Amino acid sequence: MAAITARQIIFYLFLLGSLALVSCRANAAYPVVRKSRGRGFGGPVPRETIFNVLQYGAKPGGKEESTEAFMNAWVAACHWRGKARLLIPEGDFLIGQVTFQGPCNCPTPIIVEVAGNLKAVTDISEYSSPEWVTFEYINGLIVTGGGTFDGQGDSVWQYNDCRRNPNCQLLPTSIKFNSITNGNLRGIKSVNAKSFHIAINRCDQFKAFGLRITAPEDSPNTDGIHISSSNFVKVSKTKISTGDDCISIGQGSTNISINKVTCGPGHGISIGSLGKYQDEKDVVGIIVKNSTLLNTDNGLRIKTWPGSPPSEAKGILFKEIIMKNVKNPIIIDQLYCPSGSACRSQPSKVKISNIHYRNIRGSSYSPLGVNLMCSPEYPCQNVSLFDINLQYSGPQKKVSDVSSSCSNAKVGFGGIQIPPPCQ
Repeated sequence: MAAITARQIIFYLFLLGSLALVSCRANAAYPVVRKSRGRGFGGPVPRETIFNVLQYGAKPGGKEESTEAFMNAWVAACHWRGKARLLIPEGDFLIGQVTFQGPCNCPTPIIVEVAGNLKAVTDISEYSSPEWVTFEYINGLIVTGGGTFDGQGDSVWQYNDCRRNPNCQLLPTSIKFNSITNGNLRGIKSVNAKSFHIAINRCDQFKAFGLRITAPEDSPNTDGIHISSSNFVKVSKTKISTGDDCISIGQGSTNISINKVTCGPGHGISIGSLGKYQDEKDVVGIIVKNSTLLNTDNGLRIKTWPGSPPSEAKGILFKEIIMKNVKNPIIIDQLYCPSGSACRSQPSKVKISNIHYRNIRGSSYSPLGVNLMCSPEYPCQNVSLFDINLQYSGPQKKVSDVSSSCSNAKVGFGGIQIPPPCQ
């Protein structure tokens, strides 16, 4: 074989460098196909295709906005004909209002892997509606990755006047799931939402677990998870510390399960508020179990507006709940009126029935441990309390035991009753 000359060596090196450059450019222009370990008749079988937002122009660092890059990456993934994963890698990304909309062409589920830290644009004028990141009209969705949604709410909380102004401008919810079937949200963190952290609306067969939700206890309207008009939703193994309800379950919610949730600080776990608007759907089949409430302003609460249109809340079970220094541990409030007494002239028409409390134990920071304030027009029916053990832990030295109060309610009791049953 003839010896290779120096000129040939230089030529081959130049050729290899050119091929490497072409390869790098190609990777920037096309999604990455992740191969499986198995082989098909024609070679390796693609497992899924990765759509990395960096390939579509996203700028890590959190200074330059990457909204358009996120949208373009989603459109490419959603329209892909094979298995698809939208990847948001580690790093800080500043994005404005974005909607990940289906239906998608790829086989279900489409996966959104959030490994990075998403930071919301703080200028409220850039939001055309009160949502930051929305997923909607998707059948088969997994959002995972251990990343963070940072609503940067501390920049706008001062403008929240909804408790004083019924016509206030709603601030954006951090993550909204709208009309999702077979959805799965897991291992995600949400911090400092401008308003609600997570909203689940018109969803069916939706699971959320392993979440961490945090905001200061004085941050306004920062509900952790709000569920409405949804069926078969499960929330589990989640820790919520926020400035409003840890979990709120609104109208039209059916077959909802809350399990192994730690709540506090916050306003507790609430059914409602219900009855504020016309034509609200019933709330049916709610289970809250194996959960802990710490230093919350309310515990297990059902709240309805006075003068409400007719609807129902029924088939609700609270069981195996631990409370520590909780105000209003067990409360049904059918006089709910945050703006004051002006709205309390008419009784609530929300019918409450088949409400069961089982093995609720711990400490009450308020002297009144059980407070059932039901509607005089539609008294609460078939309310039962079994094995209730709440010791007083508040600041009033003259109070040694908690008490109970019931109005317009048919209540049954069994097992341990601390406080004593209301007469």
